Order: sequence, then C-alpha cells, then structure tokens
Amino acid sequence: MHLKEKFLTYLEAYAEKNIQKVADCFAEDIRLRDWKISVVGKDAALMETQKNFSAASAIEIEVLSLYESQNGIAGELKITVDCTEILYVVDVLTFDERGQIDSIHAYIGRAD
Repeated sequence: MHLKEKFLTYLEAYAEKNIQKVADCFAEDIRLRDWKISVVGKDAALMETQKNFSAASAIEIEVLSLYESQNGIAGELKITVDCTEILYVVDVLTFDERGQIDSIHAYIGRAD
C-alpha cells in the first residue's frame, strides 16, 4: 500500500470516528503535535484522538491537495465538524519501516 492510500485510510478512520482503525494506523512510538497539544506514544495519541471524537457528532474531511515524499506525506484538508465548524488544516505524516504512522504534525490555516 502506498503512502497516499495509507493516509486516506487514516483519514477515513478519523472521519468515521473509528478509534480501532486509527489505532491500527499508529506506530507504538508515534509523535502527535498540533496547535494545541504535543504527545508521544500510541496510548497518549489515541487518548487525544478520542477526545476529538467525543467532542464531535460528525467529522467530514475533504482532501484539497497532497504532497508525497519517500517516507512522508502532507495533505491540505478541509475538516467540517458538526456541519458548522470548518477548519483548514495541513497534516504532515511520516511512516516507519512497517508502514505505520510514526508522526503527525498538524497546522491550522485559513480559508483565504
């Protein structure tokens, strides 16, 4: 499976709020950082992810653009939470030798 497919699988699991599918994507030593939090380790990353799932009734993710390198991918995303809150985010992911996500760095942007 190519990185693009792995990234889209992760985004699909996230939009479905499927914590088990997200867990399957994560490496044990994943580093997760966004504009609010920074955690290390699968358990901590899953706990933060579950907080986001619990705070939202619905999550829609539209991929606006993708940029791929040998072991990483960046995606510009339009994320709609509960049909009302729209976030423009760039997720930068790297993958380990097993093809699992070992880092996610998320950056918030603007619509314009």
